[in-house]
Formats: sequence, C-alpha cells, structure tokens
Amino acid sequence: MKTALTELLGCKYPIVQTAMGWVADSNLVIATSKAGGFGFLAAATMSTELLAKEIAAVRAATDTKFGVNFHMFQPNAAEVIELVIKNSDRVRAVSYGRGPDAKTIKRFKDAGVLCMPTVGALKHAQKAVELGADIITVQGGEGGGHTGSVPTTLLLPQVLDAVKVPVVAAGGFYNGRGLAGALAYGAAGIAMGTRFLMTSDSPVPRATLEKYIAVKEPSHIRASTAVDGMPQRMIDNPFLLKLENGGLLRRLFVALSSAWAWRQHTGMSIAHMAKTFFAALSEGDSAIQTMMAANAPVLIQRAMVEGRPDEGVLPSGQVAANIGALPSVAELINNIVSEAEQRLAALAK
Repeated sequence: MKTALTELLGCKYPIVQTAMGWVADSNLVIATSKAGGFGFLAAATMSTELLAKEIAAVRAATDTKFGVNFHMFQPNAAEVIELVIKNSDRVRAVSYGRGPDAKTIKRFKDAGVLCMPTVGALKHAQKAVELGADIITVQGGEGGGHTGSVPTTLLLPQVLDAVKVPVVAAGGFYNGRGLAGALAYGAAGIAMGTRFLMTSDSPVPRATLEKYIAVKEPSHIRASTAVDGMPQRMIDNPFLLKLENGGLLRRLFVALSSAWAWRQHTGMSIAHMAKTFFAALSEGDSAIQTMMAANAPVLIQRAMVEGRPDEGVLPSGQVAANIGALPSVAELINNIVSEAEQRLAALAK
C-alpha cells in the first residue's frame, strides 16, 4: 500500500480523512492517524483558541503527522496560518478550496508544510499546481458538500493526464473496491468525508447519524444552491425543501440570521463582515450569494453539533445511500485495505 501519497504524508495507508466542518475534530483525526490513515482538522469552523487546543490534543495522543484545513476568507485565517507554521513539525499538510496566494503557499512550503487543495474542475487543478500545490485532491460531483458537476470517473483521468503532482481521488469512495479502482486509474490514494462521518468515532449526534443511515436512494442526496448560492450536495430533508420553496425573501431572512450567528461564533467585527462582503463582490459573487455565505456553517452546525437534523442541512456524498453501518475508524480502514489488497491481487492474476 505504499504510494507517492504515503511517502509524502508519512501515513501507512493511502487513505485521507477529509476536513468536514463541525465533524473533523481531534478525536476523529486521532482515530484516523492511529489506524494508519491521514486526517485533517476542520479549522474552517474553529476559533483560533479551539484550533490550538485541537492541534495540541492530536500531538499528545499520536506521534504521527496530520493536516489542517482552512479558508482564506475566514476571519482568523492569518492566525490559522501562523498556528500551522508554528506546528510544522507535526502538521504535514494544509488543504483548502478557494485558497491562498502564491506568497502564502511559499510560506507553507518553506516551513515544510505540503499544500493539498481540493478541486472540482480541471482548470482549478492546473491553476493550483501553477501556484505551487504539492498534491491535488480531485473531488467528483458525487462528493458531499460543495461540489462540481463532473463525475469522478471523468474528472480523475482528466487531471491525472494534466498535472505532474500526485493526485488523490475523492467523491464516491467508501470501500476497498474504490481504493483499488482509484489506484488502477493512477491516483496516489483516496480521500473520504461521508464514510468517516458515518463511523462510531464521529462526533455527530446519533439523531443526525440515523438520518444518514436511513437514506437508501442516491437520488435523495442531491446538489442544491438554496443554502449559499453554490451547488452543495445534501440529503433531502424538510428544512432544505422549505428553503428551496420559500422564495427570495425567506432566503435573505435566513441568510441575515445566519450571518449574525456566524459573526458571534467567530468574533468577526462588523467592519470585517463588510470588507468580506465587498471583497466577494469584487471577485464576481452575486450580492445574494455573498449574503448567503454564512448559511452553510450555521445550518450545518444545527445538525452536526446540536443534533437537530430536521432544522439544519445534511451535507453528504451519494455514497451514504450505500452505507448501513457505523464501524469504528480502525475497523473501517482495516476493511478497506483488506478488500483493496484482495481486488489488486485478483487483478494481478
């Protein structure tokens, strides 16, 4: 199971646990690390103080390296960057979507921290490599949360042919068959979010996990723009349907409420909110989409932290429809590796 990914990240198996907001905490990263995978902390929904505690917890519980995910537009982005560099002896990689500029990426690289952005389009993969990315995670449209429209089976070979850095496959992976298939394509490993969310080591309340287990049809896990104006794959639930059918005024009311709640959570000043709003507008985002930006973290928090799945939204990859159990992370990774080895051995024959 040694690949370019395991060599670069220092993990035993080419399996990455992605940074899901409110879900990828220190306990999940610790479980992933101990099982031989590579885990990312979801710093995008953490205060600076909480992130420092979470990093310290992972450092204390394991001797392996791990990653941190963040967004440049979060109010404490500069502090997150400093924390990562301060802990660069153990934080091996950072992941991001709309990511840092070449100057910031160079700071990471000079500190020995690998840059591992997630992309959903070929042009974004090429741009990320131009800026200095060391590894590219390619998420096909089957993936959960914010996602593109191109399925993994089309996007993955496109990116593999276009870039010279290791590529990690994401979107639609949950078992050993998927890992074997990704390696056969030429990927250096797989990244999974929903599959790690649906484990006994996940911090997600049981009431919310039951909603994930109950989904049996992939068509009930669909992309919608109702939350923040961008396609985001979620499980159908009463709140999402109400949001979609509520019209513009309702969406704006929810957006303003979410923005205020997110401001209180992050400590963002009104001046910073205004600066972020106008910066987003200058990049081409519509005013409504910009106002809705805080919806996702706040509405996801209701389900993932507060255990109110029918009053928030449920980001999910379509693979949730194929998952009916909540194993431990150790059991999950062991099963994936075992099945992948069997499939690869069968191919070799």
